[in-house]
Amino acid sequence: MLRIHPGDNVAVALKTLHEGDACDVEGQEIVLKEEIPQGHKAALFPIKSGDAVVKYGSPIGHATADIKPGEHVHIHNVATNLEGLLTYTYQPDWETQRKFAPDQEAWFEGYLREDGRAGTRNELWIIPTVGCVNRTAQILAEEGGKRYKGLLDGVCALTHNAGCSQLGDDMLITQKLLRGLINHPNAGAVLVVSLGCENNCLEYFLPVLGKVDPRRVKFLVTQDHGDEYREGLRLMDQLAEYAAGFKRQRLPASLLTLGLKCGSSDAFSGISANPLCGRVTEKLVRCGGSGILSEVSEMFGAETQLMERAVSEKVFLKIVGLINNFKEYFMRYGQPIDRNPCPGNIRSGISTDEDKALGNIQKGGRAPVTDVLYYGDPVRERGLNLLTGSGNDAVSVTNLTASGANLILFTTGNGNPFGGMVPTIKISSNTALQVRKPEWIDFNAGRILEGTDFEEAGEELFAQVLETASGKRRTKNEIYGYREISIFRDGVIL
Repeated sequence: MLRIHPGDNVAVALKTLHEGDACDVEGQEIVLKEEIPQGHKAALFPIKSGDAVVKYGSPIGHATADIKPGEHVHIHNVATNLEGLLTYTYQPDWETQRKFAPDQEAWFEGYLREDGRAGTRNELWIIPTVGCVNRTAQILAEEGGKRYKGLLDGVCALTHNAGCSQLGDDMLITQKLLRGLINHPNAGAVLVVSLGCENNCLEYFLPVLGKVDPRRVKFLVTQDHGDEYREGLRLMDQLAEYAAGFKRQRLPASLLTLGLKCGSSDAFSGISANPLCGRVTEKLVRCGGSGILSEVSEMFGAETQLMERAVSEKVFLKIVGLINNFKEYFMRYGQPIDRNPCPGNIRSGISTDEDKALGNIQKGGRAPVTDVLYYGDPVRERGLNLLTGSGNDAVSVTNLTASGANLILFTTGNGNPFGGMVPTIKISSNTALQVRKPEWIDFNAGRILEGTDFEEAGEELFAQVLETASGKRRTKNEIYGYREISIFRDGVIL
C-alpha cells in the first residue's frame, strides 16, 4: 500500500488486497479487516465519524461513520465537504514561485507563424460555422487529403453541432471558440465554410473573428455557389500553396503550450500520470513555455493550492471568480456542485470531488499561476494558465485547443481513445491499461508505481513531447484518426 503524503490517514492499495493481509506502510503494520480493491483506500489510523479523511495531505471529505485501521475507506463511509460559494484570502507561496524563473532551454522543430506563435503541425483546417455543412467540410477534407498529400501534414474537417438556433452568451461562446480554432498555429491555413442562413452566418461571425490574413483564411458560403465543392477546392488550392511555404525550423520550447487533461481517471491518475505531467509542465515553464489547466469542477476542493500560486493579487481574484462563477453555473441549474466523480472514477477508487480534484491539479505541478482565461481566450502570459470549462473530455480538449494548446497531455486510468485536433499524448496511469490498449496509449506512467524514478520518467516524457512537437513522432490519435471537437453549450436551443 502507498501513503501519498506524510499527513495522510489513508493509504492506497497498489493491487487488490484481501481480508487478513498484513501491509507494511512506512514501518507501520496494518492488518486489513476487509478486501481493498486495487486503487482503493484503507484507513491507517482510527478515524471518528465527522473527522477529516486526508489524502494528498489535504481533506478529501469527512467520515460518515467510525472507521478502524485496515477498513475500506470509500463512498460508503466518506462524504464531501464541498459547499456553496466561499470567501478566500490571498496567501501567496512566494518561496515556491521564486523557483520557477525561466533558467533552462530546450528546442524543437516547429512552424513559426507570422504572429510569432509556433505550430507543431502544418495542416489545412476546414471549419464549419454551423453543423449543417459538416458533411460538406468532410468531403472537401477527404479530397484535400488526397490532393495535398506530401505537401501538408494533413487536411482536417472540424465538424460540430453548433452555430445555429443559439442565443446570447451561448452563441458568443461558440463564436469565440471557433475564432480560437481558426487562429490556431497548427493550422497553416483555414477554409471557413458557412451555409449562409445560420445564426452564425458570416455577417454576425466576422465581427467576432476580427481581422485575419486573407492568404491564410478564406470563406465559402455554400448557398452562394451552384457547385460549392468546385469553389471550395479552388480556395483550398490557394490556401495549400500558402501553407506549404512554412517549413520546420529550430525553435525554443518557450513557444510550446501544453493543454493538460485527464479523462476516465482512476485512483492512480493522481499518483503517477498526473504528477508526471506536473514535472513536464514545471520543466516547460522553466524553459519559458506555458501550460493550460482546465476542468474547473475538478478544482473544487483543491482551489486554494492554485490560489496560493497566483503571481499577483489580481490573478488570485481571477481564480476566485473562476471557481465561484463555475459553482454558480451548477447552482443556476439546480445541480449539486459535488457530483463530479463518474461511475468509472468511483469504481476505480476515487471517492469524492476533492479526491478527484487534488489528483487533477497535479498536472500543473507547482508552477506559478500567471493568468485565468475565458472560452476562446489565447494565452497571454507564460506559465500555468487556468481556463474556464467543464471536465467533459471532448469539450475540455476543444477549449484547450481554442486557447492555443499546440500539444495535449491526456492522462487516463481506465482508458479513452478520444483525441483532439492537435497531437494528443495519451498517458496511462497503470501498466495494465497500456498492455490492454496499446493502440490508445503513447506513454506508460504506470512504471512509476513499479519503481521507476519520477525524474527519469519525467525526462523521458519531456523528450517525447519535443519529438512529437517536431513531427518526429505521431501520436496514437493521429495514427488512428481520433480527432474531434465539441463546442460547449449553455443556453436555449431555438
